[in-house]
Amino acid sequence: MNNSSLAAFRDGRSGQLRKLAEEHMQHDLDQSDRDILKSAGGKVSTHAKVGSLLGLGFGIYCAFRLRSMRMAYFNAFRAMEKPVEVRFADGRTEPIPDITDKLAPSKWSDAATYFFFPLGGLFLGGEAGFLSGTASASRTITKNSEAKKRIEKAFKNYRIDAMKQEIQTLEGKNKFEQLFSS
Repeated sequence: MNNSSLAAFRDGRSGQLRKLAEEHMQHDLDQSDRDILKSAGGKVSTHAKVGSLLGLGFGIYCAFRLRSMRMAYFNAFRAMEKPVEVRFADGRTEPIPDITDKLAPSKWSDAATYFFFPLGGLFLGGEAGFLSGTASASRTITKNSEAKKRIEKAFKNYRIDAMKQEIQTLEGKNKFEQLFSS
């Protein structure tokens, strides 16, 4: 069993990786490269935030439109003349129950509409914003070919060091083994 599959046995690797990334940024990149990366990261964040807000607004708008259309259909159904009985060929008549109150929009359907539409809009808008931000950030980084090469090299060195740390962790005893060894 993998010791990172249970939350109790996970170690705080994100702090180690963040520290390693900072070291590579300081040693492998110059200030202009760091500024390019900071600008690119800001673009991704800004695009994702704007996309999320636009998606949320669009989801609320769609929920409002759906609710108003449901009310319009219900009011049209309620206003139209409906049959009250059915007459069969043998002369027998059966009353038709009035189902108008069963078709009325409920507070639960409104709550679901106003919850799921904005949630879906938030998700789709955020993802679209993230994709457009990533494209914009990529253009920012690739604009200067020399900086791009240095950034790619620094990222490659970071990944190598991160994998070396992971190998050292895997070769050592895991926390579960340390718990029961004497």
